[in-house]
Amino acid sequence: MWGLTFSATYSASEITAQTPAMEKIMQYIWQYRLWNAGDMSMTTDGRRLVIIDTGKLNTDAGPDFFNAKVKIDDETWVGNVEIHVRASDWMRHHHDTDPAYDSVILHVVEKDDIEIHRRDGSVIPQVVMPFAENFSRLYDEFVNNPASQLPCSQFLADVPSIYVTSWIEALACERMNAKAERVLDIVERSAGDWEQACFVILARTLGFGVNNDAFEQVARTLPLSFLGKHSDSLLSLEALLFGQAGLLDATADHNPYFDQLKNEYAFLANKFQLHSPSTQLKMARMRPQNFPHRRLALLAQFCHGGFCKMAQMVAVESVEDARALFDVTLTGYWASHYNFQSPSDSDIKALSRRSIDTIIINTVVPLSVAYFRYHGDNDKADRAIAMLDEIKPESNSVVDLFVKAGLKCRDAFTSQALIQLRREYCEKKKCLYCRFGHRMLASRALKRD
Repeated sequence: MWGLTFSATYSASEITAQTPAMEKIMQYIWQYRLWNAGDMSMTTDGRRLVIIDTGKLNTDAGPDFFNAKVKIDDETWVGNVEIHVRASDWMRHHHDTDPAYDSVILHVVEKDDIEIHRRDGSVIPQVVMPFAENFSRLYDEFVNNPASQLPCSQFLADVPSIYVTSWIEALACERMNAKAERVLDIVERSAGDWEQACFVILARTLGFGVNNDAFEQVARTLPLSFLGKHSDSLLSLEALLFGQAGLLDATADHNPYFDQLKNEYAFLANKFQLHSPSTQLKMARMRPQNFPHRRLALLAQFCHGGFCKMAQMVAVESVEDARALFDVTLTGYWASHYNFQSPSDSDIKALSRRSIDTIIINTVVPLSVAYFRYHGDNDKADRAIAMLDEIKPESNSVVDLFVKAGLKCRDAFTSQALIQLRREYCEKKKCLYCRFGHRMLASRALKRD
């Protein structure tokens, strides 16, 4: 159902960034046969034309489409197709002297301004592609909109639910695929140690967006083999994490616990030859319960007694099992402090329900999917992804953008899909290869102004 081998229909056909905008549009119309019957039934010299196969898009040097098949009068041709805005672009691009273009059997143009020839002087059949002005206008509106906007918002509510469902499923799988690949990359860089990879990914997730990179950097400098030697001492674990995060570089007046951590870190840093990375933790405009101090203290608590979160994650049977792994209360100093100055309520939880769900979405599910795929257990990988159906959608500006446009978002599976759509299609101006954009633009390509 959620197989990671899924490939989005339109994203597979990348068009090079060097392709001029109008040619890109023309390639798109040709590739998906977005013309009305009879529009391209005659070559420019009056011969009957039947387009049997548009061929395969070429993203490298050479003709635009390979292995196309067309019938001109009573003769069938198999070869390549080149597309230009003006026929004279053939000469301007020096195709007339390039042997790679001798195999072109059809030249598709918007403007027929000259007759073109192969190097041997033979004429290359040419056809004019009718162009809907409202198509290019809408495409321009889509790709040249301000980054903060969703240019297709006025059309989204009218997209049939069957198209929405299939594209959401594809996008979510695409995102899970990318996350699983990243997990496998971290596992490889961790010499195949899944627990070490889990430690790095969990640390990153505990950064909760603002401090993701900084937390990951800290985790990468602390092998579990170091932490494991002091897993019986919460003080030592906190000293290592706080020290590597640079939180012990300052001073904290009249705070004996801070002094203890600083002295412990000095000893351990010398023992393990540690060098604090240049982490830049962010704390501006942050609620006290979200201070990085509490998140790092929580990570230390997960290491207390030995870090085994990876083994626990792949053993969960339900969302509630996964939530239980992170539904903990901080102990010791951090049960009553936000940082080294501010006290907290003693009964405050280490993580809210929403924060725990964020960890499941960004750590438990990707790690489980990668692990089970790696070991060939696709059923368990699918069950891991299915947990997203039982979690409420994420609340962020990306999801809000699509919800305001009329898309329904009832679970984390959908919110992950919407994040993928925004990051990989909207922000990269790949409207032609978004199924929503394709449907909106294709309908206009078939209309005449």
